[in-house]
Amino acid sequence: MTSPATAAPADTSGTSYWHDIPAERPWSRILKRGQTLRIIDSEGQQAVDALLYCADDPAERYSAQDTLRVQGSAYIDLGTALISNRGRVMARITADSCGRHDTSAGCCSCESNAVRFGEPTKYQHACRENFILELSKYGLGKRDIVANLNFFMNVPIDPSGNFTVVDGISAPGNYVDISAEMDVIFVISNCPQINNPCNGFDPTPIRVMISDPPAL
Repeated sequence: MTSPATAAPADTSGTSYWHDIPAERPWSRILKRGQTLRIIDSEGQQAVDALLYCADDPAERYSAQDTLRVQGSAYIDLGTALISNRGRVMARITADSCGRHDTSAGCCSCESNAVRFGEPTKYQHACRENFILELSKYGLGKRDIVANLNFFMNVPIDPSGNFTVVDGISAPGNYVDISAEMDVIFVISNCPQINNPCNGFDPTPIRVMISDPPAL
């Protein structure tokens, strides 16, 4: 039997592209206005870190602060508009079968691993390093990494504003759809973290599928 992570999509109608991103690896693609990216948590409890940049001018990029301000909520969920640092809508969440996504906890790095989990973890692979690798394809670098999205990551925030990463609630096959409202560079780090429960301590593959808008 073919595993869920490698099987072809059951329904490819309207799908112009699909790809399985291996555990711990980065991915990126230019998402055209009107296209929808579906991110599928193939095996469950897998955090997916993401960044968005305007394809025409990457100096315009996703702003977690503006997104939360406009949304009026600490979480990303169905209907959320993903706002740029210039106040424009980059994309919207148009479907969501999980119901819990974060944009406050940031991405892991070698340095944060060392601080949080001890010096021996400093050289473990991390999302910031994945971002650096993928951003280099577009002439971008470390200074272009901003506060990111964490799809499927469960980060409860208490009334005092404290938060921590806890076990994910995403089940195998859960998905989130992001529909582009401008041409965007969409960058993903399939999170390699093994020291906190954001990936169930076991990073796994995810699937991405891109569908074109319906023909008029």
